[in-house]
Amino acid sequence: MPRLFAQDAVATPSPTSAADSPARAETETERITIVGREDDLLGIATTASQGSVGAQDLEQRPILRRGELLEVVPGLIITQHSGEAKANQYYLRGFNLDHGTDFSVMADGLPINMRTHAHGQGWADPNFVIPELVERIDFFKGPYFPAIGDFSGAGAAEFKFYKQLPRDILTLEYGENDYFRALLAQSIVLRSSGGPATAPPPAKADLSKDAPDSAPLDLPRVLDTLTYALEFTHHNGPFDIAENFQRYNAFLRYYAVRAEDRFTVTAQANYSRVDSPDQIAQRAIEQGFISRLGSLDETVGLNTQRYSLDAEWRRLTSDGTETRAQIYGIYSSLDLFSNFTYFLDDPINGDQFNQADDRFILGGSLAQIWNATVFGRDATFTLGLDTRTDFINDIGLYHTQAREILSAIREDDVLESSAGLFGQTEVIWTSWFRSVLGLRADGYYFDVANHLNPETSGTKTDGIVSPKLSLIFGPFAKTELYLSAGTGFHSNDARGVIGGIDPATGENALPASALARSTGAEVGARTSFIPGLVSSLAFFYLQSDSELVFVGDAGAVEASGATERYGIELNNFYRPFEWLTLDADIALAKGRFTDPGPEGDKIPGAIPLSVAAGVAIDLPNGWFGSLRGRYFGPRPLIEDGSVESNESLIFNARIGYRFKKPEIEVALQVLNVFDADDNDIEYFYASRLQGEPAGGVEDIHLRAVEPRAVR
Repeated sequence: MPRLFAQDAVATPSPTSAADSPARAETETERITIVGREDDLLGIATTASQGSVGAQDLEQRPILRRGELLEVVPGLIITQHSGEAKANQYYLRGFNLDHGTDFSVMADGLPINMRTHAHGQGWADPNFVIPELVERIDFFKGPYFPAIGDFSGAGAAEFKFYKQLPRDILTLEYGENDYFRALLAQSIVLRSSGGPATAPPPAKADLSKDAPDSAPLDLPRVLDTLTYALEFTHHNGPFDIAENFQRYNAFLRYYAVRAEDRFTVTAQANYSRVDSPDQIAQRAIEQGFISRLGSLDETVGLNTQRYSLDAEWRRLTSDGTETRAQIYGIYSSLDLFSNFTYFLDDPINGDQFNQADDRFILGGSLAQIWNATVFGRDATFTLGLDTRTDFINDIGLYHTQAREILSAIREDDVLESSAGLFGQTEVIWTSWFRSVLGLRADGYYFDVANHLNPETSGTKTDGIVSPKLSLIFGPFAKTELYLSAGTGFHSNDARGVIGGIDPATGENALPASALARSTGAEVGARTSFIPGLVSSLAFFYLQSDSELVFVGDAGAVEASGATERYGIELNNFYRPFEWLTLDADIALAKGRFTDPGPEGDKIPGAIPLSVAAGVAIDLPNGWFGSLRGRYFGPRPLIEDGSVESNESLIFNARIGYRFKKPEIEVALQVLNVFDADDNDIEYFYASRLQGEPAGGVEDIHLRAVEPRAVR
């Protein structure tokens, strides 16, 4: 989708792979490699809080679950309240983002967030992403980037996959709790001929998320490559019931160069399933009913699938004009069984429920960038369009027992369509001052057909305009200052937008606002004055309008008042030697309801303090390793702040040796090194165990951090 660096992701092949294919040696080219966060973004970035993390930094990170790849975004916390096949819980800038309500996640221009989803608005499940195929992750915080639309109030991130892998890959992993993973990946050069393409790169790389990926490398005039990957993962987990987590991923990409033109066709497939306990009541542990790794309903779990096909064309002409077009289709399904309250609503059969989601998505984008002048000053203009339509069939909520349907609570067919038009102008006024002015306009159409209650059917249209502005001063002494302001939005669930009858109470339910606006401002600085050290500091403010949010777990609409958040983020990346990197990120945020009720003004689940730090070594003699720590502090669980979560501090480590001939890497990964007895997630609400009063008991509900595991 948007461009960050003026390079295609075509990697230099390893000597062994070049020997296997004589044509492959011809593709060796000079390129910019994003190895970590130390890359100099002065003169490129438009805010202090945006950036990019390359493959080398990603490879050094020990991770427990796939979504933790996104923790390279400073201040972003990833947790889980159920099994590994489920979308993660996201926390950023004082937001409890649930499964992605105000954080946009993309993969090479394809959306990962699901709107009007059976389980939660903005559901973002990255389980289809294969880590070894990720060349970099680009991240953007705040509503300051016109190319990003829905779900981007707190920020956004995008996975960027290799066009051609740097080496062939065969990976086998084994660990405790029946963990096993296998990966086979390879890039094959089908054809390579002619001299380099003649189109020059643009004068300056662009990291403003306002335009497509840009600029060719010094590539052959004719190049055809095919990249494939197959991945399988199995894990029974440490919990009292075997999770039997299985994940199957497949990736196939054709990439072609024809002089100034670039063509990419990519197919991806994912199937995941898991039997995994949800969060459990703390009193059940204290009373000895179950252990911290136990379950109060052993029949919960999920199956999920995602298949996608997309095609992209890019052209960069000799005058620096870039054009990009992309179309895509995605099929996604979910069959999820959960039980959060046990026997509160149904003392006989229990409260287990099923959420089913089956959809097909069609979408595309078109953008162009060109150079011009404004009052005699160099300027870059961007104009783009993106569109998406979700055809959602039989999105359902059912009361179940042991995965058998007892009754239907709600069933709908939904058509949700949107189109966004965006533009941006960057003007370099002087050697020390530039401005970036952007505007985005979005239109939405909602059509809901309720199978069980026609009164809860209907259509609605809505639109929103989002202006953006950034002022950049510098560089002075390798330092830039940034002032940014803008508005963004997230859409609400179409079922809540239409309103109608509340299936839980049978009463009329007020319709939710279709599009909830957020308004933000940020002041920041970025410096690389000290050799090897890149630091950034950002002060932010974000206000979200009053909104009504559809709650998929209840099949109803609940009100949420207006909120505001402000905070500070300090990020540091230091490479004193070629073989040593250190990083440390600190994020503080305070959020509150601006028009609170009598219950209080605290935002449940908003994390006020998070710290992430790590050290990584990669020695010339082949040894490598890393140690990372992540802390997030106590957070309020209810509005008056009288109940708080515990803090969490987890360390993960990795050590290994890399043989040069043959090119083999052996590594040991230790997750939760010090076997911390912390919680991944905590909530406070009423539930009922068998034998308890009919009204239930208010209690903390938690999911334990997985004990130490060696892989």
